[in-house]
Amino acid sequence: MSTAALTTAYRPQRFAEVAGQETVKSVLSRAAKEDKVAPAYLFSGTRGVGKTTIARIFAKALNCQNAPTDEPCNECEHCKKITQGMHVDVVEIDGASNRGIDDARRLRESIGYAAMEGRYKVFIIDEAHMLTRDAFNALLKTLEEPPKGVTFILATTESHKFPITIISRCQHYTFKMLTEQELVDHLTKILELEKHEYDPAAVRLIARRAAGSVRDSMSLLGQVLALGNDRLEVADVRSILGLAGQELFFSVMDAMKTQDVVALSQVIRDILEQGVDIGFFLRELGNTWRNLFMLKQAGEQALPLLNLPEAEAKQWLELAPQFALSHVHACWQLTLEGQRRVLSSLEPAMALELLLLNLAFLPKLISTESLSRGTAAPQQPAAQRPVPQQPAAQSTPQAPQQAPQQAPAPQSQPPHRQQQEQRQQPPHRQEPPHRQQQQRPPVQSSMPPSMPPMDAPPAELPPELGGANNSMSAPPDIPSSSGGDSSSNNQPSDLTRWSEFLESCQKQDETGGKSLQYLAQATGKRFGDTLHITAAGRTQYDMLNNTDAIAKIRNRAMEWYGTTEVALHEPETEARSYHELKEEIESNPAAQLLKEELGAELLTFKHKDDPSRK
Repeated sequence: MSTAALTTAYRPQRFAEVAGQETVKSVLSRAAKEDKVAPAYLFSGTRGVGKTTIARIFAKALNCQNAPTDEPCNECEHCKKITQGMHVDVVEIDGASNRGIDDARRLRESIGYAAMEGRYKVFIIDEAHMLTRDAFNALLKTLEEPPKGVTFILATTESHKFPITIISRCQHYTFKMLTEQELVDHLTKILELEKHEYDPAAVRLIARRAAGSVRDSMSLLGQVLALGNDRLEVADVRSILGLAGQELFFSVMDAMKTQDVVALSQVIRDILEQGVDIGFFLRELGNTWRNLFMLKQAGEQALPLLNLPEAEAKQWLELAPQFALSHVHACWQLTLEGQRRVLSSLEPAMALELLLLNLAFLPKLISTESLSRGTAAPQQPAAQRPVPQQPAAQSTPQAPQQAPQQAPAPQSQPPHRQQQEQRQQPPHRQEPPHRQQQQRPPVQSSMPPSMPPMDAPPAELPPELGGANNSMSAPPDIPSSSGGDSSSNNQPSDLTRWSEFLESCQKQDETGGKSLQYLAQATGKRFGDTLHITAAGRTQYDMLNNTDAIAKIRNRAMEWYGTTEVALHEPETEARSYHELKEEIESNPAAQLLKEELGAELLTFKHKDDPSRK
């Protein structure tokens, strides 16, 4: 008997004949009996669980000659036409081939006509998730308020693809996968109607392979019955469907127990030679680990949970003590996680062999991993880690002698916090730094000699700041931290002090003091009792290089820095004129290419070396 004949001949025609789905059947049967029909229904669930079948039965119950009724009679003209798919008021639409907005518009236009023969006009849209978003939007108003005597039934296997606006307008019923026992009862009833002898173990094997789908179980049954044998046997089912037998799983467990690589390779060869379905084999292997875990935990009390014949269940009960509980649990988890990797691999046979070897040698692999982790060098706590030292202090013999000169006095707080404390008041209200230094008590140095100074100035100044190569007189030697006034090490950075000095000058100018605004963009650093100022350009240098300007700066610096001398330095680099910079840019190859290809023209520019353009 072909699969098509078997599924068609035994398609349920009444709610009571449908296998499973008791809740859905009860709700729809009551709705048909009380004539309380919703505008739209949404049936979702996996393949072959009765969505379209129940939709047709519901349509027959609504249009039956005996309606309103909870079950169709299947004898009247309306029931027969709906069964044959010829009723004018029951329209079945394939959502995959009628998914556009034009199809939705034609459907909406046909809804306006009243039922011609029956009581209700029923539209069954199968695979409704294939409709486009525009088609869904076109049906929103129709689904919410259809004309009287019209109802929609949307069937889908992927309800997550539906817009929430559609789902909210439908009564949503989720169809569950059938249990193994429900499938067994359904297949047994069909075999009895066919008057075909069968082995109950063979029927259960088909039901297990169907994985909750009635249609799949019917297809598998028709495939096995096509062999033509008088009796349905387990061997025939395994041979035709490529299913692994229990003896194969016992062989796998024996090989894993003894960690026999040759035996495991032989199992792989047997699977390939027999054409065993690898997906079903992995599913059954996971179920085997689950059974062993239950037996390890509950013993004989877990036997009813195995869904196995009594003889096979006792064999697994005897095998369970030979595996450690942790090993069984780990193998169960790895098998479930490895199913997708094996089935999607380019080499499924090799991936399956690797999985079985990993399961067999899992105790050794875990021990090896633990051993390698234990021999790794332990990490030292942060408090025991050695303090990094400067390479010069270890390689040069003069380092110990220079260390006392380079090691500054320790700071009671980090420099950035000192800057924050000093910024709590405006600069013009703070006391001059030289007075703060006199009031601060000296702190004994406890820093290791190998630590570098925090903000110590360089041993030799560059020429532009009054070094040996500069034409101006060199500044006095910088006092070391071991003698003299060491409080300068506790001051903020030169950049911060200089910016505050400029702000103080600006505030003094705003309150009627002497103007020092031409100090802007110059840089200043203090070394000892001398404030060194480097001009930003030649023009600024000429403005500052006179007796009056130097006197103003010296008086203000004495109030702020506590210094008595001011040294003015020429700019480090000469600022080029605007025309010189423009000629340089226009002579650039990239600029010339833009000018030739695109006719570009240089209008204006800004250069970082040109202070007047900032």
